[in-house]
Amino acid sequence: MNRADLIGYVRKSATGNALKLNINRGAFSRAETYTGRDGEEYVGLIVSLDKVKMLIGDQKEVTSICQIVDIDEDQATIEEATT
Repeated sequence: MNRADLIGYVRKSATGNALKLNINRGAFSRAETYTGRDGEEYVGLIVSLDKVKMLIGDQKEVTSICQIVDIDEDQATIEEATT
């Protein structure tokens, strides 16, 4: 089972010629990491391509940056009970 943890958001810059990423420091520090083939540590994040296309096309003002986290069945049961 998976959950999506909100890490930040994406919007167009004021000039409209770039995407601005705003990352929540606390959420980023809690995010899960992995070690790449190069031995460096990374945080894997995801943004919906369809939502980014909508940002670029001025159909949407902001969208989320998330991390998909695998959770075990016991943790999923706890989270469902508390939400």
